Amino acid sequence: MSRVRQPPLVTGISPNEGTSWTKVTIRGENLGTGPADLVGLSICGHNCLLTAEWMSASKIVCRVGPAKDDKGEIIVTTKSGGHGTSTVSFKLLKAEKIGILDQSAVWVDEMNYYDMRTDRYKGISPLSLRPSNPLGIDFDKGKVPLKDLEALFPGVSGEFTSENFSATWYLIENHSVTSFDQLRMAASNLKKQATKKNEGSLAYVKGGLSTFFEAQDALAGLTELGSLDAAIHQRLESDGTERVEGSMTQRLENVLNRASDTADTLFQEVLGRKDKADSTRNALNVLQRFKFLFNLPLNIERNIQKGDYDVVINDYEKAKSLFSNTEVSVFKKVYAEVETRIGALRSLLLDKLLETPSTLHDQKRYIRYLSDLHASGDPAWQCISAQHKWILGLMQNCKEEFINYQRERGMRAAAVDPVGLGAIALDLEGDPRPSAFSRIRDTAPLSKGGILHTPRHSTWHYETPQQVQFVEKLSDVVIGQLPNFWKLWISYVNGSLFSETGEKSGQVEKSKKNARQRQNDFKKMIEEVTHRLVKLVRGALLPSTLTELELKLYGGWENKTELTGPWLTQVIHTVRVIFEALVALEIPNDLLQVIQDLLLELRHHCLLVTLHHTADDVKRVAEKEDWVVDNEGITSLPAQFEQCMVQMLQSLKEPMETKPGEVNILQLDQDQASELCVDIIKVFINCLEQLSTKTDRDIDTSHMSVDLASPNLFSGIQEDFCPTLEQRLLIILSNCQYLEKHTFLNLAEHFEKHGFTGTEKITRVTVHAVKELDESLFDAYIERKSDPIVGSLEPGIYAGHFDWRDCSTPTGVRNYLKEALVNIITVHAEVFTVSKDLVPRVLTRIIEGVAEEMSRLMQCVSSFSKNGAIQARLEIDSLRDAVASYLSSESHASFKQALEVLPQLHNGADKKLLEELLNKFKSSMQLQLTCFQPSNVQPVKR
Repeated sequence: MSRVRQPPLVTGISPNEGTSWTKVTIRGENLGTGPADLVGLSICGHNCLLTAEWMSASKIVCRVGPAKDDKGEIIVTTKSGGHGTSTVSFKLLKAEKIGILDQSAVWVDEMNYYDMRTDRYKGISPLSLRPSNPLGIDFDKGKVPLKDLEALFPGVSGEFTSENFSATWYLIENHSVTSFDQLRMAASNLKKQATKKNEGSLAYVKGGLSTFFEAQDALAGLTELGSLDAAIHQRLESDGTERVEGSMTQRLENVLNRASDTADTLFQEVLGRKDKADSTRNALNVLQRFKFLFNLPLNIERNIQKGDYDVVINDYEKAKSLFSNTEVSVFKKVYAEVETRIGALRSLLLDKLLETPSTLHDQKRYIRYLSDLHASGDPAWQCISAQHKWILGLMQNCKEEFINYQRERGMRAAAVDPVGLGAIALDLEGDPRPSAFSRIRDTAPLSKGGILHTPRHSTWHYETPQQVQFVEKLSDVVIGQLPNFWKLWISYVNGSLFSETGEKSGQVEKSKKNARQRQNDFKKMIEEVTHRLVKLVRGALLPSTLTELELKLYGGWENKTELTGPWLTQVIHTVRVIFEALVALEIPNDLLQVIQDLLLELRHHCLLVTLHHTADDVKRVAEKEDWVVDNEGITSLPAQFEQCMVQMLQSLKEPMETKPGEVNILQLDQDQASELCVDIIKVFINCLEQLSTKTDRDIDTSHMSVDLASPNLFSGIQEDFCPTLEQRLLIILSNCQYLEKHTFLNLAEHFEKHGFTGTEKITRVTVHAVKELDESLFDAYIERKSDPIVGSLEPGIYAGHFDWRDCSTPTGVRNYLKEALVNIITVHAEVFTVSKDLVPRVLTRIIEGVAEEMSRLMQCVSSFSKNGAIQARLEIDSLRDAVASYLSSESHASFKQALEVLPQLHNGADKKLLEELLNKFKSSMQLQLTCFQPSNVQPVKR
């Protein structure tokens, strides 16, 4: 689609004043694409199109006609741009009658014509070519108002040289009261002028024929006079009279000679002064007429100092068109000085063009100036090359400044702290912000489903790592400079450096041709900038991806500690901003692929670093277990672990987000990410195991605190509370169950929400690992609680040399069984205090051991007496009925086997005795046995 051209704009006219028919040069913009495109030109309201000569889209030469206004605008109209505007005006001077020797302030251009009488070319003013009165009759003194004529004849003119000349207007304006006879005489005069014009050179010869004959007669008379004079002298010489002193001829000659000498003496001084005055007047006339040229060097210098380069260029173009080919020595000398000043201006503009930093507007302006001054070479490409080198230098200097600052700070730190203790308190190169662990540590104890709040300590502060600051500064350099660099190239390609409307077609085509030839060179420049950017970022954050030679050029950072995930996320955001800014410039994607590759590696690196750091945070979370349980037997540890994992996923949200054109890093390396997540969870499980195996001396209670305002805390717990090994086992068992039933399922949802794949595998592996820990810890607790109870049964049965074959009539349940039940009740209370959900599981396993031991002991008895059988059945039934709520199929089978070994009771009295004793036992231990009944009583929280 063709581009719509702008309206014409006149910005200069030279000269800016003069009389009618003065030749002027008009300069501006969009003055047409050719002679045919120019359809209108008016100066001070007069149509000058007939005398217009189109030179270029910025230059038109014409003559000023007899305008109505003394001062007015210069309006150019073109087919392509329409009606134009003007920023300058022209002042029309009235012609005055001057003599041939009078000086004139108006420069009237002369036209050469051939004078046949002198056989040479002679100058004549164009004013003499214009007939002052074409009708040859007098004008009327009374004039019709001009406004009335314009109203009667719109769009036409009474000026006979105008394109829209109206004869009616002319007659009304100049001969409104002229008689008919006068008008008929005027018509006759017009016919004569037309006939004379048609006769051509023959009419000219006929008109001057009489003058020719008169001149011929004069020449003949002079010839006859010369012959007579020669005859008189010859006669006088023959008779000797010529030689006679005092003769009439001799006296006449002497008188004439003396008169001539006297005249020369009298008028020599006057004539000398006249010649000198004439020469001075001629010199002044030359200076006045050509003062533009003589003042031009000084004007150029002044305008350069003021920065009016447009005025300098216009004046130079004018002088070049007038005097570049002159043969006059003085003009040559002055023009040479002008060229010297223009050469200095070219150098000045080129220096300003290559000066950095500079705006795109200034660069375009200086390139246009140099182009108008016909500077050698290609200023636009020189500017592009200079900008390219400057951008590369800025990027490299940015790295050097940060590295030097880093070294200086390291030297100052070494001088202040030579031992290096300050590094323990705060490592400025790492992440001085609170870690996930420290944030969790500073919060209040969490209950299940609680919200983690992060208080900001009054001394909390941090410093952005140098590498992060470097990438941000590098981003400012690239985003601030590369867009202008790219736009400069685009302007160079489409030719808008010279004219956005394309009036300077030659320069535009030359620019486009040069751009096509240098397209590959510019592509290499962009590649060099993007590669330099990527390597500098790699040197600061991913030094392992560079070669040794590249590390020398782009590395040099003192990486004491690795950047954490949040800082890497900030870097990724910064690099993405750079990429989006370059994409917005419509830079080809193949030139930006290296930035995409860098983003992919940074995102992957951020993922791995965040996962590794989270594993360390999880370890520290587990180390700060406070052993405070809620109503369900859960400490804050599972919630803290879940919150730590959620914070990790939230911190990875931006790095894992897949922008347009990017690759999903989780799909790219999903196995490694899943394995790292599993490893983090296993780290937490291992920490739980280590907590369960610590001795009382290994437990750090300095961090433990009790919130006295919390209604969930047992009021009897003191600040120096330290759980026993059995209590720790129960607490960790309760936490394991909560992890399996709630935490891992919640984490699976979070993983899926954040785009992680393989969540089923993560859940399956971690649940299996926590089950293994649960079984191990449960067996350890049962072994510590069940073995003493089971081991006390056999000594208690045979205490006092008891014998099943020889015993007295039973009076009740013996003390060993009561002690066993009390021990079981003690275990029940301990477990119930931590978690009532663990009570059935623990008591069922302990009772299975007790039932199995009772079955074994009964099977080992060789025989029972009647009283022994009653006593054994009483104790087995009492134990079974007491713990009936926690009997499993194994314990049922063990009690059944024990009863099957005993002799059957056939006597009714024996059965009655057994029932009475059993009721007596239940009645006496009713309070103790209540704990074995199902209840909704909440456990006491510790």
